[in-house]
Amino acid sequence: MSVASATQTKVAQEFVLPLNSVICGSCEHVLAAFPDSSIDLIFTSPPYADSRKTTYGGISPESYVEWFLPKSREFLRVLKPSGTFVLNIKEKALNGERHTYVLELILEMRRQGWLWTEEFVWHKRNCYPGKWPNRFRDAWERLLQFNKTKQFRMYQEAVMVPMGDWAQTRLRRLSETDRKRDESRVVSGFGKNVSNWVGREMAYPTNVIHLATECSNRNHSAAFPTALPEWFLNLFTQRDDVVLDPFLGSGTTAVVAKMMGRKYVGIDKDQKYCEMAKHALGKTHLQQKVCPVFILADH
Repeated sequence: MSVASATQTKVAQEFVLPLNSVICGSCEHVLAAFPDSSIDLIFTSPPYADSRKTTYGGISPESYVEWFLPKSREFLRVLKPSGTFVLNIKEKALNGERHTYVLELILEMRRQGWLWTEEFVWHKRNCYPGKWPNRFRDAWERLLQFNKTKQFRMYQEAVMVPMGDWAQTRLRRLSETDRKRDESRVVSGFGKNVSNWVGREMAYPTNVIHLATECSNRNHSAAFPTALPEWFLNLFTQRDDVVLDPFLGSGTTAVVAKMMGRKYVGIDKDQKYCEMAKHALGKTHLQQKVCPVFILADH
């Protein structure tokens, strides 16, 4: 074999994407060996500030942005131009006020080259009751959508919801304004034509996702319900697309990806969680048909 052929073979071997695998290690170090533009969707929930100290070190709010940016730089490199990064995160209260590290992170990621395209709200329908001296209980979390370009893939029809009872009354008698594209009062450019929805059974959802916090896995301190990644996988991926969770935890994202016929890569620095995720994946089978996750339609 010639030197050139040997070099090409070596490069090809080095850049084989480890599909359908769980890798134990720090995500920025693991991803350094991944090829550019190889991932269709990154969906993850990293350790929140001052959380999971025994497994992830408990990053302080003041250090969080500095800690996260080397990771998001690798995410930006490995994500396809048509791909999407969804970040589930929530700022904490510190010394009687909300800390700004999430807002600071958004600004720094934009400087890094990300487009902050959208923000979804996960409304936790069954959050635990409680009382605090200067605030009410948290019942929602952020899901921040970032992209590399404005031309990303999005399959909106895959997450449509039933029209709801409102349509029976609102669409029964249409005014002249309802029958044409009505410009908003603030001239935002987002006009609407109400008559377009007459006779339709399904509508596009809002950016508020109503889901209970309960999940089948109680062995991880911050596991989210399977319906959460399922909804975003429906929205941003198709069969055989590659889904990455760089903070895999107990494996929920990878399990859902496998069930939905997507390829997955999961990374976590804690060996215990890597083994837990592998065990969960070993019991997971491809579903012939995945039922869509319906979100309550807000009108």
